[in-house]
Amino acid sequence: MAISAEVRRVWITNAVRELGTVRVVDLAQHLGIPAVTARRDIAALARDGVLRRSHGTVSLPGDAVAVEAESREQVIGMLVPTVGSYFDEVIAGARAAATAAGARLVLAIAPYEARDDRAQAERLLDSAVDGLMLTPNLLPGGHNDDFGWLDDLPVPTVLVERRAAPDGPGAALDAVGSDHRHGVLLALRHLASLGHRSVILAARADTWTSHQVRHGYAEAVRLLGLVPQPILEVDSRVVGPSGVERLAEQIVVAAAAGARAVLVHNDHAAIQLPSLLRARGLRVPTDLALISYDDVYAALAAPALTAVAPPKRAVGAAAAELLLRRFADGAALPARRMELLPDLKVRGSCGANR
Repeated sequence: MAISAEVRRVWITNAVRELGTVRVVDLAQHLGIPAVTARRDIAALARDGVLRRSHGTVSLPGDAVAVEAESREQVIGMLVPTVGSYFDEVIAGARAAATAAGARLVLAIAPYEARDDRAQAERLLDSAVDGLMLTPNLLPGGHNDDFGWLDDLPVPTVLVERRAAPDGPGAALDAVGSDHRHGVLLALRHLASLGHRSVILAARADTWTSHQVRHGYAEAVRLLGLVPQPILEVDSRVVGPSGVERLAEQIVVAAAAGARAVLVHNDHAAIQLPSLLRARGLRVPTDLALISYDDVYAALAAPALTAVAPPKRAVGAAAAELLLRRFADGAALPARRMELLPDLKVRGSCGANR
């Protein structure tokens, strides 16, 4: 027989009266209920002023031990899909903002292919974080039914480089990210200014950012009056050079048909292309203008790649600052959705006028 939320919350309140200040995970184990259910009930009781919640513990209002615990540093849990590339700068921005405010950042990784966002988020909650910064693998128009847990998180949460669908899970959460569609428009506008009337897009299709880049391409082509081209697939599942070699061959075919400019998402593929294209008789930038999307390693290429540079560090800092403000103001602060504009870093790879 299922136990109602009302009965569970009476159990929780009575147990806290008996035990005093107690860790949420220990309380859940004591009562024999799932930790995620306990967190949800405790969050409701805290909103009603029945209990006090702080740093992974729960107590009665006015408990001296709990008051002392609240004087400790705040802890922010951050979940990202990868490290070693784009998100390194996002993490650095978040860490700097947290440190400046006297808070501490705790990191977890949920790779795209692992699909364990929820498990990693729950591990962060078990480590007594006060709030979460999450980058789940939400996909625009995708099957996001598995992300219903975003609506039940018991601590303040900010989506980072993600935005939930208006009617989807996580729609009521704060969100901070880059305006990737604007970034694509910057790239195509620059290429159009050099005389290109047709631009190829080569892009991944497995991340939220890649979907934004693809939508941005369609919008920019329409706004600038360019001739649209079929999108070339960058297959992130192909290990080694074979996937980029196939992409280089497709670009050569498109260039032979008249398209002499390409935007590539992301740096990992773009930085390999100049040498592969040169081996096939196509030189960057003499024969082909090339722009990369991400600007993580683009400046290190030969030639240095012009690149769309999302404000990665600023996104991390803004998300952390918003979460810290949420700690202070709570429900009094309306939910925010912030988009920061990318820059275009013009270098040597697209200098050829057409």
